[in-house]
Amino acid sequence: MNRKGFTMVEMMVVVGIIALLAAIAIPNLLRSKVSANDAAAQGTLKTIAVALENYAAINGGYPIDPNDLLGVNPPYLNQNFFVGQYSGFTYTYSFAQFAYSVVANPINSNSGTRSFTISTGAVLQ
Repeated sequence: MNRKGFTMVEMMVVVGIIALLAAIAIPNLLRSKVSANDAAAQGTLKTIAVALENYAAINGGYPIDPNDLLGVNPPYLNQNFFVGQYSGFTYTYSFAQFAYSVVANPINSNSGTRSFTISTGAVLQ
């Protein structure tokens, strides 16, 4: 009997190899996404710090209200930084006339590995 095609054993070997490759690749892809979110949060904090430092240089102090950064033309910051979540993180702002602190917290463990803080003088922690 000369049949063309694959045997069941050959098919099972191929499926096993594909499953093994997926088991290796998928966690690495997820870690890459989390690392990218961490980097995006740090970049966002640096962008916010630059906007705050520019505001302070022009106005003689930091804004008390985050909306002060948006109420000029052009705005110091994109309003997306102030609504809910951004790149898997939520941002908490604490402004005073001569100091500021912004904390980025991951929404969950799939969106980031830790919290980041930037404070007066653009010090990222």
